[in-house]
Amino acid sequence: MMCHLLDYRITAEDKERIKLLEEVSKNKFMNFSLEQLIRLQELVEKKEYGTEKKAQKSKRSLLKQINIEIYKRDDSALWK
Repeated sequence: MMCHLLDYRITAEDKERIKLLEEVSKNKFMNFSLEQLIRLQELVEKKEYGTEKKAQKSKRSLLKQINIEIYKRDDSALWK
């Protein structure tokens, strides 16, 4: 019988994601560059929450907000 151990070590990507999410909670997306938004999107997409439905719903909502902000910045760059 195999015992599944969960790995609770915080990786460099976890730290980066947490830092960016803390900035989002303070200032929304006001201080984010397009590159930072894209990176945050990548980090959030990678994070797995297993079967936690509330966490999955929050993740989808956050990704939707990030996509809107990316579009706003990318769209404004196209029209300059």
